[in-house]
Amino acid sequence: MENIALIESFSEFKDDKLIDRVTLMAILEDVFRSALKKKYGEDDNFDIIVNPDKGDLEIWRNRIVVADGEVEDPNQEISLAQARKIEPDFEVGEDVSEEVKLMDLGRRSILALRQNLIAKIHEHDNTNIYKQFKELEGEIYTAEVHHIRHRAIILLDDEGNEIILPKDRQIPSDFFRKGENVRGIIESVELKGSKPQIIMSRTAPVFLEKLFEQEIPEVFDGLITVKKVVRIPGEKAKVAVDSYDDRIDPVGACVGMKGSRIHSIVRELGNENIDVINYTSNDQLFITRALSPAKIVSIKLDEETKRAEVILKPEEVSKAIGRGGHNIRLAGQLTGYEIDVFRDGGEEDVELTEFSDEIEDWVIAEFAKIGLDTAKSILEQDVNDLVRRTDLEEETVLQVIQVLRKEFE
Repeated sequence: MENIALIESFSEFKDDKLIDRVTLMAILEDVFRSALKKKYGEDDNFDIIVNPDKGDLEIWRNRIVVADGEVEDPNQEISLAQARKIEPDFEVGEDVSEEVKLMDLGRRSILALRQNLIAKIHEHDNTNIYKQFKELEGEIYTAEVHHIRHRAIILLDDEGNEIILPKDRQIPSDFFRKGENVRGIIESVELKGSKPQIIMSRTAPVFLEKLFEQEIPEVFDGLITVKKVVRIPGEKAKVAVDSYDDRIDPVGACVGMKGSRIHSIVRELGNENIDVINYTSNDQLFITRALSPAKIVSIKLDEETKRAEVILKPEEVSKAIGRGGHNIRLAGQLTGYEIDVFRDGGEEDVELTEFSDEIEDWVIAEFAKIGLDTAKSILEQDVNDLVRRTDLEEETVLQVIQVLRKEFE
């Protein structure tokens, strides 16, 4: 019974670790063999019998009976006199099996056994966690905020597994409190020593792709395919979608009536502006769609260098570039082309405000006072007349004219 009692004391934490009895017994045998090897020098002459149903474990040492005074290896051999204390009819040359009680190993060995057992179970536990989360890489996962640090948020899932959400994997507008649930994708799982390190991301393009799968039934069912996702997290994203069923409008299905379907995704991503675009293998058409909402006059492609020259009407240029250059940058990433934007040099005029990066606002305002608010309206005037009609120096007027003429060269 003492073996059973000790094993039960070793396995008190079995339920907490969700480890099954059979696995525990296999680990126990491994741990006890290590202890036997340490105490006796080897363990190959020991039988360890495990009964997982009863939670029992027996250790038997097998030795050969030798004549008294001829024992050379006490672990492998036993003297006739000692053997007959076990059974009085033993003879030289016979095998003796003797049960080893755990208490015989000594108190220090039992403490070491316990520590070794705990370490082995943690190792087993960590291996299972690593395998579990390795299979979840690239999938959406939800966990609760446990601790907020400067460079990362530490999350815990329902099983108490620790997940790290680094600062650079958070959307800039993210703000979480302790106890809140956080959604992201499992980006990577690595073993640091024997402990798995699980990294979550909310900025990866695949997070947006998986949100489409979760929120849009046609994507989940495979009727609509997400071909590519590019993002500037928290700012803007472009998602190319396609359907092999001509009866389905992939963009309409993803956006929903008045944006109803995509609204929850936008909210999850901190109001990230999401453009959903019909995918096409026609590069010119794809670039045209990717630069939406700008309307394009013409496109010239160089497929070898993957460069695209896009001609737009002057009033469409700012739409193509977008705030902070986000629209044109994402369009380039989505299509795989380096996109250069040019204003149409035809009969179209250009608003003077389009040159605000080169001409100061107060100078533009001076021209507007006399009704000149486009580039051509100024270029058609005499320099002296412009100086006379405005409060501008001749040098300033000449500088403005030089900037405007470059536009039409």
